[in-house]
Amino acid sequence: MASLELRGVVKRYREATVIHGVDLAFERGEFIVFVGPSGCGKSTLLRIICGLESASEGDILIDGARVNEVPAAQRGLAMVFQSYALYPHMTVRDNVLFPLRFKRIPRKEALARVTAAANLVQVEELLARRPGELSGGQQQRVALARALVKEPQLLLLDEPLSNLDATLRLTMRTEIKSLQKKLGVTTVLVTHDQIEATTMADRIICMRAGRIEQIGTPDDLYRRPQSVFIAGFIGSPPINMVSGEARDGAVRVGLVTFPFAGAPGAVTVGLRPEHLIFTGSGLSGRIAQMEPMGREILYIVDTDIGYLRVLEHGSIAAHAVGEPVSIGFSPDDSLVFDTARERLTTAARVSPPA
Repeated sequence: MASLELRGVVKRYREATVIHGVDLAFERGEFIVFVGPSGCGKSTLLRIICGLESASEGDILIDGARVNEVPAAQRGLAMVFQSYALYPHMTVRDNVLFPLRFKRIPRKEALARVTAAANLVQVEELLARRPGELSGGQQQRVALARALVKEPQLLLLDEPLSNLDATLRLTMRTEIKSLQKKLGVTTVLVTHDQIEATTMADRIICMRAGRIEQIGTPDDLYRRPQSVFIAGFIGSPPINMVSGEARDGAVRVGLVTFPFAGAPGAVTVGLRPEHLIFTGSGLSGRIAQMEPMGREILYIVDTDIGYLRVLEHGSIAAHAVGEPVSIGFSPDDSLVFDTARERLTTAARVSPPA
């Protein structure tokens, strides 16, 4: 396993700057996830780390050694692409063996490493087949085996699960995370899927427009987002954002007020659907839509302050479309943002409706 550091990394394409001075440090054995919307620069940054792209400015260090001019094949890392990039005319065994062909490794040892890598990802029974005879999940495992056979110091994963169906993605998330911990290899994953990020990462690096918006554990980004962007990107179903006003030591949202220690003025209050409850008093509204989600029901409620999403546990709906309801929430779970869309503080407790 290896440490990884980026110092002032900038990437330009002619006049367009797509990466704006990124500084990062990765510990040995960490599972790091780059997440963000399409076009935010996360895949470009991964390609700079692996050597498929060059940095316009800044340094890339692996185990403290600068590798900017070191070819990708000599950086001691392996990469799994979104497309898997398996050779269709080769067997699984030959696909996994391929990265070792250019190393001075005796064939007997190389084949032993192929078998070991195949066993790790459970494709040992598929070694004689060709990629066209495999399912998407099996091809993904073969691509992983081909990366692991190199015994890399760094494992880079670029959207490796995006071509799989929802059930298989869930299975492979668990398997990749378990495998990473077993091997202890420093791993960097790129994804646009925030659920993938929060379930797999030791730390998440959330990017926006070529810049780092926030770095932290999944819990940090969920409970303590630094901006409206992070609060809206992390969490499913999406957070509710409503307008409020801070005045006289409190925030008012509709007819609900709660203590607040920040400066007076307009604020935005974030309320996650799973933190809203139906109560006898609070924000009044009427159920506009109901979406069964298996073990949960998502309600869309039309209120005086706009539509709110409310997530309620249970497979049987307790409320019907058109029914009047009142919504309550705990200020401990509320997120308050200023006009610059940066988070301020979290309140203490709610007072009765005014």
